[in-house]
Amino acid sequence: MEKLDKGLIDFGVLIEPTDIKKYGYIKLPCFDTWGLLMRKDSPLAKKDYIEPNELMNIPLLCSRQALANNEFSTWFGNNTEKLNVVATYNLIYNASLYVEAGFGYALTLDKLINLTADSNLCFKPIIPNLTTNLVIVWKKYQVFSKASQEFLNELQKEISIKA
Repeated sequence: MEKLDKGLIDFGVLIEPTDIKKYGYIKLPCFDTWGLLMRKDSPLAKKDYIEPNELMNIPLLCSRQALANNEFSTWFGNNTEKLNVVATYNLIYNASLYVEAGFGYALTLDKLINLTADSNLCFKPIIPNLTTNLVIVWKKYQVFSKASQEFLNELQKEISIKA
């Protein structure tokens, strides 16, 4: 958002909830799913999904932004203070290194970490499902280059077709 505000980039993709009042924006017709990143040899890795009570007694690494925005408060109810949050992260890649080293589990969005067959990590969604929307934003009253304006026009057209 800082680069957008300074005019260094034309567009940004943000994860809701976020304050977008000062931007032009389009809600993208997709969402991200929250879940738990863990080692493949974890007992929880055998499960298809993770339930809230299973998170209460394990060491968790949580997104600093998600904690600040209280994204989990509805999902956990009044139990968020009972979570064993051992660290927060800004970049999931850094948190994934701690998870791989066995220091805990990371609450994260799906598909942010490479989980190919040679990875020691896996992702399990949490239930009930917790999802978040994505928005593409730009500075209001922005004068775009021809290429940027064409990109925005095509994006608006493509999204209106899918709506």
